[in-house]
Amino acid sequence: MSTSIVALVVVLGVLIFFHELGHFLVARFFGVGVERFSLGFGPRVVGRQIGRTDYRISAIPLGGYVKMVGEEPDAELDPADLPFSFTHKPVGQRMAIVAAGPGFNILLALIIFYFVFLFAGMSVLLPTIGEVTAHSPAATAGLRQGDRISTVDGTPVPNWQEMAQRIAASQGRPLTVKYRRGDAEAEVQITPEARQTENIFGETVTRYVIGVTAAGEVETRRIGPVEAAVTAASQTWAITEMTALSVAKIISGTLSPKTLGGPIMIAEMAGQQAREGVVNLMFFTALISINLAILNILPIPVLDGGHLLFFAIEAVRGRPVSVRVREIAQQAGMFLLMFLMILVFYNDIVRIASN
Repeated sequence: MSTSIVALVVVLGVLIFFHELGHFLVARFFGVGVERFSLGFGPRVVGRQIGRTDYRISAIPLGGYVKMVGEEPDAELDPADLPFSFTHKPVGQRMAIVAAGPGFNILLALIIFYFVFLFAGMSVLLPTIGEVTAHSPAATAGLRQGDRISTVDGTPVPNWQEMAQRIAASQGRPLTVKYRRGDAEAEVQITPEARQTENIFGETVTRYVIGVTAAGEVETRRIGPVEAAVTAASQTWAITEMTALSVAKIISGTLSPKTLGGPIMIAEMAGQQAREGVVNLMFFTALISINLAILNILPIPVLDGGHLLFFAIEAVRGRPVSVRVREIAQQAGMFLLMFLMILVFYNDIVRIASN
């Protein structure tokens, strides 16, 4: 339990710091004064005043914030502070400052993936067959457990994912599959068949398969700086796309909200990854960082996405949204956020009770 708590504090601390650092750096770039940079909420525990900014760690470690000069549109300001006021900056600059928080969470994930791939290598699931389904196209063609597929229609398949993608893309046309069995190589013709399967969202989809499962053989490959950068960017994009799609499916009702997890689940997973090693914990941190970015970009008032929505409306209308409308929207957003918090805590408790 102590490992989970420590891992949770470390993960959340890194994510919150990078998120708020994004807001802070872009605000300072555009000349906005920052009064407070806080990790955590509530009373100040420790900190240091440097210039205008109070850098602090606060008592409640469940978030953080950057308080900027003139952040509240209706706040009274000293005329000398107007050049440093957030509200008095062009709407494009204000949007950039707000978007920088989620943007820096994506950047953090990219940096983590880069250094993991560069120094720890890239783990690859090899295209080695574990089981062959009876009466499947693979069984009919004579493939066996332990065979390693090397090419599909003459194209090398260095990992299981690429092999599966090429088979799925066949749309049922015959494929020439080359494989290695022991020291010998052989080639067979296989015609994939359409099967109803479930995707990662639990949806029923039609896929073309040959009836094999992976043996689970994993190889760690060392890669150079350029390939590490490309792989990190690809990994970041793939997870961002998948996370955004998951959120969209939850909103549309396609994916059950029971899949959502809260701090308890994150703590458990962080502790588990920490026990399995630093690399696992780093990967987990990158994954949660992307999730945090997607959550914050949702157009819900009180989140960064809500502020961006208001600024986008202002950019189109040529004038800010009224204070009254913003207040009502903030209250609605707070209610929705509280509902989500209750939901994820409920899901966590149900998971614990069922285990």
